[in-house]
Amino acid sequence: QVQLVESGGGLVQAGGSLRLSCAASGRTFSSYVMGWLRQAPGKERELVATITWSGRRTYYTDSVKGRFTISRDNAKDTVHLQMNSLKPEDTAVYYCNVRPLVAGTGYTYWGQGTQVTVSS
Repeated sequence: QVQLVESGGGLVQAGGSLRLSCAASGRTFSSYVMGWLRQAPGKERELVATITWSGRRTYYTDSVKGRFTISRDNAKDTVHLQMNSLKPEDTAVYYCNVRPLVAGTGYTYWGQGTQVTVSS
């Protein structure tokens, strides 16, 4: 059974930093893209960042470029999101997401979500 366990959310003042982690277990995740999405109250879920298994390719939504860094440790099947210079608009529930690199070739898995709150 695949499990994604997130950690690292919390309350921080604007300008501060948080590091989210997501540990995946239950299968082999080679050729899977790992990433983070977020959903703020009243808004649609938004893709924040992704990273391929090799780590060579990353994606960031424009609003977090230069502030967030995604990384992964394949030996531990863990993905991290280092969030610096946090802004109140970064407040959301952050979800870990693991999906096949090639769409339609496997399942997409989700974490339970972790709350990030940035106070002004």
